[in-house]
Amino acid sequence: MKIAIAGATGKLGMLVVDALLERGASPEQIIAIGRSEEKLAPLAARSVQVRIADYNAPATLIPALEGVDKLLLISSSEVGQRISQHENVIHAAKAVDVSLVAYTSIANALTGQMKLAAEHVATEQLLAASGLDYVLLRNGWYTENYTDQIMGYLNSGVILGCAGDGKISAAARADFAEAAAVVLLSQETQAGKIYELGADKAFTLTQLAGAVSAAGGHEVSYKEMDPETLADIYEQSGVPALFADILVDTDVRIREGALEVTSGQLAQLIGHAPTSLGKVIKNALDQ
Repeated sequence: MKIAIAGATGKLGMLVVDALLERGASPEQIIAIGRSEEKLAPLAARSVQVRIADYNAPATLIPALEGVDKLLLISSSEVGQRISQHENVIHAAKAVDVSLVAYTSIANALTGQMKLAAEHVATEQLLAASGLDYVLLRNGWYTENYTDQIMGYLNSGVILGCAGDGKISAAARADFAEAAAVVLLSQETQAGKIYELGADKAFTLTQLAGAVSAAGGHEVSYKEMDPETLADIYEQSGVPALFADILVDTDVRIREGALEVTSGQLAQLIGHAPTSLGKVIKNALDQ
């Protein structure tokens, strides 16, 4: 069985390869697909087969997927271009008869009303119309979305947001990667399944601030903003208007429950409790 990871050189993709190997896949089973030969080189050095392809270049995708049984389609990082990019991959998978496509969607895709979810919903619809067997991995928020900014929080003493007391079932990227590996390696039929994935213990931004304070030894507080003011602050700090709007909308939807996941499916898949918020914060501070 050949398992391909599309987007293998990204942060999630690299971790999925790690998880596949740790869970017993042989390097020869894994095909890592990415745009950069240089970024693929570390995977090739581990005897993983590497293939160069680009979501924007359909002609590169069919040869990249030849002989693939299961494909993990990791969603593109290029917001605004994802639908056409994902469609290219789906068409290529269809052309070479991939037996199962696993797609990294977003938690509560159909109900959360997040602007960021729109392209994920469109991709889910493309998969449904493709005739391919597919499984949806609706990943919640990565805890690293916050901990990557941890020094900024500690230096400023504040986390800005407009999420109110909304709960965020964020989990470590490695936990989501492990869940993907479990699904890809499963001997059980995965076609048609939808996994809503998130940590068992949700937190608010106020609780995030408290955890950062405790771990970093400096007082950090959460400051609730109105959406318009927060968008202005993002734009003044250099965030493009489109992304500032998405960030603010995400907070507003968090307040409404868009990123709270109560299924318990992440822990069930990986067979252990997801990494705690405190542990992810500690890991970030140790780097």
